[in-house]
Amino acid sequence: MSKIEIKKIVEPVETSDGAGVKLKRSIGTSAINYLDPFLLLDEFGSENKDDYMAGFPPHPHRGIETVTYMLEGKFEHKDSTGAKGIMSSGDVQWMKTGGGIIHSEMPAMSDGKLHGFQLWVNMPAKLKMSKPEYIYLDAKQIKIYKDEEKKIKIIAGKFKNYEGPIKGHNVEPIYFDIELREENEFKFDLPLNHNSFIYLVEGNIKIGKDEHQKIDGSSLIVLKKGKNLNVKALKRSKFLLIAGKPIGETIARGGPFVMNTKQEILQAMEDYNNGNFIR
Repeated sequence: MSKIEIKKIVEPVETSDGAGVKLKRSIGTSAINYLDPFLLLDEFGSENKDDYMAGFPPHPHRGIETVTYMLEGKFEHKDSTGAKGIMSSGDVQWMKTGGGIIHSEMPAMSDGKLHGFQLWVNMPAKLKMSKPEYIYLDAKQIKIYKDEEKKIKIIAGKFKNYEGPIKGHNVEPIYFDIELREENEFKFDLPLNHNSFIYLVEGNIKIGKDEHQKIDGSSLIVLKKGKNLNVKALKRSKFLLIAGKPIGETIARGGPFVMNTKQEILQAMEDYNNGNFIR
């Protein structure tokens, strides 16, 4: 059986999005543009309300899925399907934009700490123009495995007999939030063909032969393909493990739109500008 080692470590790029929300981007940058099927990974987090209060006013998407995971704080979601609600600590929203959705994500708080992640997952060509779907997962719906060594929140995938609420997905995603106590190990068998990464939120971990320490901020650790993942915490650590089956199709990007050809991007822009975007 093949043991998994580190392929690449990516330090996030500080940037802003929406109406000026400050964030750290690690996928969707010059360092790593696309890790099939993952198009983008952002971490947003600040105790300064000026860094997030402007939020993400109404904007369109086509051809992708956005996965937002809240660690702390509150966001209010509204979209063109009629879905709306308040996301708070531990909640997840999995939005399949398909042929087109317009949504907003605005802070539902006036101060305090806001912290979370947004992941973009590509959609295959056959699903890019499908009907949009909004999936809201309350923190109580997310299964938690816990023992003396670790705590694992299972958003997608399966750990032992605990299975996440996202099932039957075409990329067979794995999305774990893992807290590991000092000098303890997390062991997991990944599908051999999946692309996978760890996002180290805090702590000091050893993966295979390599150690990675991050005191301030966070880091993306891209993993080599293999089966046996072994992560050891050299001190108390928190990290995300995310993996998915590659789609293997050509992509074309155009801001909030990700399709297979440039012509499809131009069509998305035309549809949006002409008021024909929502079907």
